[in-house]
Amino acid sequence: MDLNGKVALITGGGQGIGSVIAQRFIADGARVCITGRNQAKLDKMAGTFPPGSVTTCAGDVSKSEDAVRMVEATVSFGGKIDVLVNNAGIDEGGSVVKVDPELWRKMMETNLTGPFLLMKAAIPHMIRNGGGSIINIASIGGLRCLTGMPAYASSKAGLIMLTQQVALDYGPYKVRSNVVCPGGVRTAMTEHSLGRLKGTLNTDLEGVFKVISSNLPLRRFAAPEEITGICSYLASDDSSFMTGSVLLVDGGAAVVDVAGASLASAGVKWGV
Repeated sequence: MDLNGKVALITGGGQGIGSVIAQRFIADGARVCITGRNQAKLDKMAGTFPPGSVTTCAGDVSKSEDAVRMVEATVSFGGKIDVLVNNAGIDEGGSVVKVDPELWRKMMETNLTGPFLLMKAAIPHMIRNGGGSIINIASIGGLRCLTGMPAYASSKAGLIMLTQQVALDYGPYKVRSNVVCPGGVRTAMTEHSLGRLKGTLNTDLEGVFKVISSNLPLRRFAAPEEITGICSYLASDDSSFMTGSVLLVDGGAAVVDVAGASLASAGVKWGV
């Protein structure tokens, strides 16, 4: 994609999906501001990019003053903000009865309130600049239930609706808003989350990934880099007529036949 001349803000850019989105954007010609809570981690990541292509801003996306500061740091660095990628998020489990109310609150503040605050701060700049592109990273969990993860799934479902609301309200100002819903992506956060299942499944971490991906059409989790292409496309002018879209990058999770998968796990074979 051609991102030459564009300036992007990427939250959660110090690691995982956010860092590889930043890498892709820079490779495609953009300049970026990466944010996260750990300045040392941001500095380390920034050191891997070409000089002059990146700046950093440490802060907490769930705090209004930090969200404003992140946007201002981006505008100060690049003179404008063309693209906002709301990628920062947390992933913890616990059914409704078991989940701690404080964890629920933290999940909503990071995964849903954070993007709201960043969009609230960035949209006026985008309007003054003649438009922009907002890319929110949600999850397949925002479209279908995830066993034992009501807080995460609810926060991502809310983010999908918020994305479409912004598309409706700010389309007349040439501000586009789309959401990317990854399926399983092999990141440190995912490994931490799924590591809880090792004892339950009586296997190691690789075994957990194998069991979970066994019913996916592609039979594997994604590498973080496999999420970056669609983000670069949404950031570019090639997607100029796309807004309010929900894009699945899920290895076929949305088309899985749950009943068929259950039968398969019981030994019933289909196809060749």
